[in-house]
Amino acid sequence: MTPADGVAAPAVTKVPFASLPMKGPDVSVERRADGSILIRSNHAPGEGPRSIAHLLQEKAARHPDRPWMKQREPGHGPWRTLTYGEALAKAEGIAQWLLDRGLTADDSVMVLSSNSLEHALIKVGCYTAGVPVSPISPAYSLISTDHAKLRHCVEVVKPKVIFAQSGELYARALETLRGLGRDLTFVTADGTGEGAVPLSVLTDTAAGPAVEAARETLGHDTVAKYLFTSGSTGMPKAAPQTFGMMAGVIAGQDGLRSEEPDPDVVSESLEWMPWSHISAGNISFNGVLWAGGTVYLDEGKPLPGMFETTIKNLYEVSPVVFGSAPIAFGMLADAMEKDPVLRKSFFKNMRYMGYGGATLSNDVNERLQALAIAETGSRMPLTTMYGATETQGITVTHWATETVGLVGLPLPGITIKLVPNGTKLEVRVKGPTVTSGYVGDPEKTATAFDEEGFYKLGDAAKFIDDNDPAQGLMFDGRVTEDFKLDSGTWVSVGTLRPEIVAACSPWILDAVIAGQDKPFIGALVWPSMAGMQTLMADDGPGTPIDKLTVLLTEKLKVFNATAGGLSRRIGRFAIMTEPPSIDAGEITDKGYVNQRATLERRTELVKALYGDGSAAGVVTL
Repeated sequence: MTPADGVAAPAVTKVPFASLPMKGPDVSVERRADGSILIRSNHAPGEGPRSIAHLLQEKAARHPDRPWMKQREPGHGPWRTLTYGEALAKAEGIAQWLLDRGLTADDSVMVLSSNSLEHALIKVGCYTAGVPVSPISPAYSLISTDHAKLRHCVEVVKPKVIFAQSGELYARALETLRGLGRDLTFVTADGTGEGAVPLSVLTDTAAGPAVEAARETLGHDTVAKYLFTSGSTGMPKAAPQTFGMMAGVIAGQDGLRSEEPDPDVVSESLEWMPWSHISAGNISFNGVLWAGGTVYLDEGKPLPGMFETTIKNLYEVSPVVFGSAPIAFGMLADAMEKDPVLRKSFFKNMRYMGYGGATLSNDVNERLQALAIAETGSRMPLTTMYGATETQGITVTHWATETVGLVGLPLPGITIKLVPNGTKLEVRVKGPTVTSGYVGDPEKTATAFDEEGFYKLGDAAKFIDDNDPAQGLMFDGRVTEDFKLDSGTWVSVGTLRPEIVAACSPWILDAVIAGQDKPFIGALVWPSMAGMQTLMADDGPGTPIDKLTVLLTEKLKVFNATAGGLSRRIGRFAIMTEPPSIDAGEITDKGYVNQRATLERRTELVKALYGDGSAAGVVTL
């Protein structure tokens, strides 16, 4: 394989990987007459917890004074600490308050705000009481101009209690909810807001026997939370998340562990990804509890003007495992290449890194490995977990590999089914981590599963080597994103996008691909912050955008020269100077770009790509 296929450059591959404490790949594959393929791990699942509430109780008893979570005071101040023992006591107070008000498993508590110590307490308090919690994207409250998605989410799960970090900051959203005519109780961390109950009232409530009685009712069938999908193809859908689903992920990961953890080592992590999504809100959140680790809440994001906060935190926090979105790794590589002090702090305790939600480009992988080698003398294993809101994590790359863009292999206890769909294999899944359907939407629930009960993810995957399935599955694009040119040639958007980003590194942040029923592929690209800073510092002729246009033209011509057929060659491109909009759905609060929403919102720019070629900013290659 060549570097364009996703394999690191030869000079890098000569350096060994650091040890990864996970079992190697071992799967069974069943090939059916209809062309479908079933894949299962031969590793047995470990023992997962009865519930996350029981898990918190267990860890608090074992090490009550150990920090569970830390968050900075405003203005990048000192870290506030919440210990395991404090978290349990406050969670039980919240649970008692909820039970006193008659909330049951048929009700819910909705969280409007982003990650915080207080948000964490509301979550585990709801878990303890057996009252489902429903965290939603803060963008629905803070950025949206009409609060349509916020109102929709409330109508779907019908919460009795609404929590926000600040009544003042969320005043506009809270006013919208008051106008719905529902009997809602508002709780804020700081006690601000009209009629709001301070969170301290909840946490200071004395827990009685009712709390333990409620906890004893919890099991794998108990609904712990409602998580909403991103709403990229309509209004968000609410997927129930049971404790059994959460335990299934923990058990699967535990089954892949190759060594017992050192009880004297406290795993530390830095987390920015929002708890309104599955990756951070379930998998990372529960994983930290399972490990008895400490998580530092990072108020930075991989967005211009916000990633600097993450960098500041990484000078102080040296994670054992660092997981993030691919976009964050690109920005991190930019920063570490310029700053050896940051590089040293980042790799000080690192055992492995993990990405998810999108494909990591080979270029970013190579840059990360070069940095790891320079600092540690070894390459750093790079794992990835794949899944969805409806499924939790279902596959993982749990071995050191040269290849990026993997889906991995099924977690122990999970069955993956690949089903022929046109020229591709569509991914479907069954197992304990999969939701039962969507709240209040039986029609979408019925269409989400096939006749065997497998959930249909809408993604495609393929084996790296059909003759050696243990090498793993590779992401092969979104079935619903791929399109045909007017020649009938299929374009695989999910694989082409990271190739374009890699070809134009480090000058672009991301790209979207156009061209359905058109004669050639068009690309709309966002410039990277680091790239623009470099070009602004260059005193040569022309504006930074002029210079960027020249660079991208050269790089894309080189890409086209080796791209192959029409399915991978870029005919024209344009640079987008307006950042991606969260409110318009172009980018999620995790930093993932929504291809469809961007093309729909920027129709005039797409039309310019396919005009006579004379439009300003459009470059013909």
